[in-house]
Amino acid sequence: MTRGCGIALAALLALAVGDRPVLAQDAATLKKNMIGQWELATTERSKTCVVTLKNESTPQGLKLELEPGCAAALPFTKDITAWSIKGLDIVRLQDAGGESVIDFTEVESGILEGLRQGEGIYILQNLAAARSLAKSMDQMIGDWAMVRGNGQAICGLTLTNTEASPDNFQVFLKPKCDPGVAAFAPTQWRLEHGQMILMSESGEVWQFEADDNAQWRRVPDSADPLIMLRQ
Repeated sequence: MTRGCGIALAALLALAVGDRPVLAQDAATLKKNMIGQWELATTERSKTCVVTLKNESTPQGLKLELEPGCAAALPFTKDITAWSIKGLDIVRLQDAGGESVIDFTEVESGILEGLRQGEGIYILQNLAAARSLAKSMDQMIGDWAMVRGNGQAICGLTLTNTEASPDNFQVFLKPKCDPGVAAFAPTQWRLEHGQMILMSESGEVWQFEADDNAQWRRVPDSADPLIMLRQ
């Protein structure tokens, strides 16, 4: 019995010790991957700030640099003096006392989300990828046709870059739309995590995912799909 318990205990210790390098490696890899330039922004980049995360230690944490316009664009950034990795997967932007100003966790490769109570969600994204997204959004501005899967056009829409509300932009329907689309009556749009989002005044939301650069299909898919085509 004693020998059996000893073997079981040894096995448990081996598992525990074996886990540690893996967990430590996760945090170390995250830290390594975060070194560089990032864009801190509202969810759809109406307000942005470039943050450079460095691999140099200070008494407050790891060094970072904020571009000069950060405090004007995002006032809470004036309290940020350093950054750190907490646990296995939290990227913390912190104040001089080491307290969290905002904590981020990865939601997609190269994209992290953080919540500030009373303000909403902010995105931390690789700067090059964020600038590519901005270019993509510019390409969305203009006239679109909504068509059924058989190619029948049922509505025309114009996406604009005129801000309708924080992170959302105005969209206008053209005359003679299909009754279903006219009843939905979207007034705002945005790009979010690779989706085109159309929103009505009542809060109804239609989501579209890109098939290619000029064609977006409504999701979830259906037997009679709706497709947005660039005009």
